[in-house]
Amino acid sequence: MNKVIKGASLAAALVLGGLTAQAETMNVTIVAGHPPVFRWVKHASQTFIPAVNAALEGSDHSIEWSEQYGGSLAKVGDELESVEEGLAEIGLVSSLFDPAKLAVQNVTYFTPFVSSDSTAVSGWMDQLQETNADMKAAWADNGLEYLGGGIGIDDYLLMTTFPINSIADLDGRKIGAPGPAVNWLKGTGAVGVSGNLTTYYNEIKTGVYDGVIVFASAALPGKLHEVAPYITKVGFGAQYAGGLAANKDWFDGLDPMVQDALKAAAKADADAYQKDLDASVAKFLGLMQDQGATVTEVDQAFREEWAAGMDNVAQVWAEKLDSQGIAGSAVLKSYMDTMRAAGATPVRNWDQE
Repeated sequence: MNKVIKGASLAAALVLGGLTAQAETMNVTIVAGHPPVFRWVKHASQTFIPAVNAALEGSDHSIEWSEQYGGSLAKVGDELESVEEGLAEIGLVSSLFDPAKLAVQNVTYFTPFVSSDSTAVSGWMDQLQETNADMKAAWADNGLEYLGGGIGIDDYLLMTTFPINSIADLDGRKIGAPGPAVNWLKGTGAVGVSGNLTTYYNEIKTGVYDGVIVFASAALPGKLHEVAPYITKVGFGAQYAGGLAANKDWFDGLDPMVQDALKAAAKADADAYQKDLDASVAKFLGLMQDQGATVTEVDQAFREEWAAGMDNVAQVWAEKLDSQGIAGSAVLKSYMDTMRAAGATPVRNWDQE
């Protein structure tokens, strides 16, 4: 009997030992150049990570997370390289600030005045990453796997140290803008300077900029209304600025269950982020106004004058990509057709000129 009991105990130990050996705790670093005061970083921590953990609960897989935000591991625009090089497994990759490597992902920033619906813009762009060969290739060529979690950006505004009553008021003024959005200033007489949210406040305060092109949901957390109290709703439109991506070699080596958990969590992240964003835009504009900012909205004639005065930067961008063997014109047409079909009325049909 003792031999039987000992044998059973040994067998149980071997089984338990085998199960223990199969269990895996992965150390995963997630990186973002922006700090968590900004909504897309906040949801990476509060939505994406918990959703992954919940999906893996009860399985043989778990993750120990290291959250590196606000430039602690990578500055804004360096997230792609950090993930590609394996310094982080997952990143909030700002395609907006990597226009050379993620050119086609920036189609929205070359087509202002199209749609103010950030849910439609980011949702369609997330879908395109899965269906468009050039979009997919852009990630793969840089050693990344796109997970989802499109960062939709609400309608861009002008925030300035001076009031704007006409486009002529911008003449000679230095205006900071993110990446390709500098192109939006062409034809206005303003001097466009490339910048980002992490530096705007100090650069306006010290007189480097006379204003910035920015969006309400980031302007309030960044306290930009304190230094640029004139807020002009020009209607530049909603944009897509990037999303969650993983190191491809690392991702390809994961159990399919973990891969599915990451992509499902990215979808949950996008949904929660967009709902949060939609609920905040009008509220944040109101709060800035309550705190001393002046909010004005231009009329359609002003928008048409601004758009008509610009070079067709969308076609220049698309033709440049075409010459490199990338279907820039096809992506441009697909984007514009999708937005028009969804009910958007572009101030200028960039693809049809």
